[in-house]
Amino acid sequence: VIFAAGMFAAAGSGTAQIVRKPKRANELALAGLRPGRDTFADAQKRLDALLTSAKPDGQGPRTWQEACTGRRLAVEVDDSGVIQNVDILSGPSAPNCKETQDPQHARLWTTGRGLRLGDPREHVLAIYGQPGSSGPSVKDGRELELLYYAFDWAGSDVPQVMEISCDRATGHVVEILLAFPSL
Repeated sequence: VIFAAGMFAAAGSGTAQIVRKPKRANELALAGLRPGRDTFADAQKRLDALLTSAKPDGQGPRTWQEACTGRRLAVEVDDSGVIQNVDILSGPSAPNCKETQDPQHARLWTTGRGLRLGDPREHVLAIYGQPGSSGPSVKDGRELELLYYAFDWAGSDVPQVMEISCDRATGHVVEILLAFPSL
């Protein structure tokens, strides 16, 4: 029996209980950039003032990095300059790093729904629910758990995929990728 959107009655020992169906949440932005909508020029205008830019050699992703934290942000664009995916990655931090305390810099390492690099895996699940799939992964010798979210249910005009990597030793988010097309 459905009582209201997302609420169901569950039978149990003679009394009805209300069980809430988990809400699905999609993501539209990462680092303040919206894949499928924003352009490389938008990213460049915003990021060049805050981070060190690395010029691509050929057709690879365009990257920016915080000097003292080592955090990296990369975007890939299509032929018309529209961002197709945004990737943020944690890095080794230098002692006494002041960039980590700057609110402008802090917003760069956050999803539109507030997930940040360094957040615990449980926070990922609280925001986005259970992933469509998950499993072990290794990157640069670091053992990770990859959480994969597909947002095709939200429509074709929004980002379709988000991958979140958590360090298996600490359980904290070390990388987030948001992609407009499917990967």
